[in-house]
Amino acid sequence: MIRDITCIACPLGCEIKVEDTENGYLITGYTCKKGKDYALQEITDPRRILTSTVAVEDGVLKVLPVKTDKAIPKDMLLKCMEEINKIKAKAPIYVGQVIKENILNTGANLVATRNLAKKE
Repeated sequence: MIRDITCIACPLGCEIKVEDTENGYLITGYTCKKGKDYALQEITDPRRILTSTVAVEDGVLKVLPVKTDKAIPKDMLLKCMEEINKIKAKAPIYVGQVIKENILNTGANLVATRNLAKKE
């Protein structure tokens, strides 16, 4: 089986082909090592950075944008969203502040992506 992958590891956006052979994966079409590594990971263990929002108590806004500080397994995205929907952060909050450590044992922390002041 051959899979076509558009690489996102660098700005070139190479069209990579990955063929599953008896001796492993045959990867072609990449221009740099990052592309080859990206394609192999996308086939064997796809991961994504998860971005979302969490509810906020006592904040000038009702929601806070957040993201994972590293990529998590793609098959964990919906489970992590269910966990994120249960979270209520308390203002004030600062960029980079950890909102939830090691979300669902993925090794990734959920962090704030903006400052959010406390409501006066």
